[in-house]
Amino acid sequence: MSRHIWKTPLDHEPAHLREEAEPDMQKHQRMASGLEPTAGSDEAMTAHESKPANKISDGEVSTTNRLIDGFDGVLADLDGVVYTGPRVIDGAIDALDQLAREGKSLAYVTNNASRSPEDVATHLRKLGAPAIAEQVFGSALAGAELLAGEVAVGASVLVVGSQFLADCVRAQGLVVVSTPDELPDAVIQGFSPALGWKDLAEASYAIAAGATWVATNVDMTLPQERGFAPGNGALVAAVAAATGKLPLIAGKPEAALFETAARHSGVDRALVVGDRLDTDILGGNRAGMATVLVLTGVDSVQTALSARLEERPNYLIRSLGELYEEYPAITVDDGAFSCGAAVSRASGSKVSINGREDDLNSWRAACAAWWAAHPDKTPDPAPEIVFTTAG
Repeated sequence: MSRHIWKTPLDHEPAHLREEAEPDMQKHQRMASGLEPTAGSDEAMTAHESKPANKISDGEVSTTNRLIDGFDGVLADLDGVVYTGPRVIDGAIDALDQLAREGKSLAYVTNNASRSPEDVATHLRKLGAPAIAEQVFGSALAGAELLAGEVAVGASVLVVGSQFLADCVRAQGLVVVSTPDELPDAVIQGFSPALGWKDLAEASYAIAAGATWVATNVDMTLPQERGFAPGNGALVAAVAAATGKLPLIAGKPEAALFETAARHSGVDRALVVGDRLDTDILGGNRAGMATVLVLTGVDSVQTALSARLEERPNYLIRSLGELYEEYPAITVDDGAFSCGAAVSRASGSKVSINGREDDLNSWRAACAAWWAAHPDKTPDPAPEIVFTTAG
């Protein structure tokens, strides 16, 4: 029997260093019908293949380091990572503060395209988090930069969104126009609560006439105190239905937002931290960056285990504080994947775990076993999970 080390490689090539070699249209996923990337599509598979995969190397020796030691900066989501609603997540502020003490860069990435970076930073500071405007990257800036790569300097742009989005477009050397009668070269669409039917109609006329179309983000819902309201994705869907066309997307789960944040932060080895597989992890993977799922928000160890191929994270941690703890190596011996005291095997549609259910190492081992058994496609249905040691 052979014994190997199962490792997550930390030799990520920074995505922004590859940009010159990639055609623009390959860097940004176009919207599929339903406003979500199509699972299993050629584009989705190509995007996943750009992400360094877990692999086994014969005779490889593992060194166990703190998770943060392999990176020079963190790109952090907000809700579910730093706070949940009005409440700061326990330990999050201390973990964020420690990044600066260790010389690590910190950037916040958000799909919000209506609030300025200073507004977001002010909110974070009120919660006690370290934040200045230069550390906040939203989909408005990413969208404006994406658009600037698609049209010539001085091109005319119809902005359907906030004043801040219009300011971002102007900063790219583009000219903001107010109606499609001016025959704009492009349309950029972002959320604003002031948007109405007329704004969507104006966008539709321009896009139907051939204008390049960029959407800052396609979040279908917007959480509000009274419930969920239509988000930018719902408004984008209306324009798509009217025109029969699809936009380029800048925000999560596409790569552009992460590439923008890393480039402006000067980060070469970025670690994307998020609580959602379908936005944070998928977007970080598409950008070719290392990703860590933090279990303080939406997704769980169970959803991580059955994650779609392109949404599988490189790491699993309970909270931001575990960035500064040693990340356990995972070893494989004759099909048995071990992490700490836990051992897991995958067979058919079943994952067996010898370990405690409340031990995160049990789930790390299970993910390694299941993903190794299905390296090229997402199995359906989700695996049956069997614990052989009571937890």
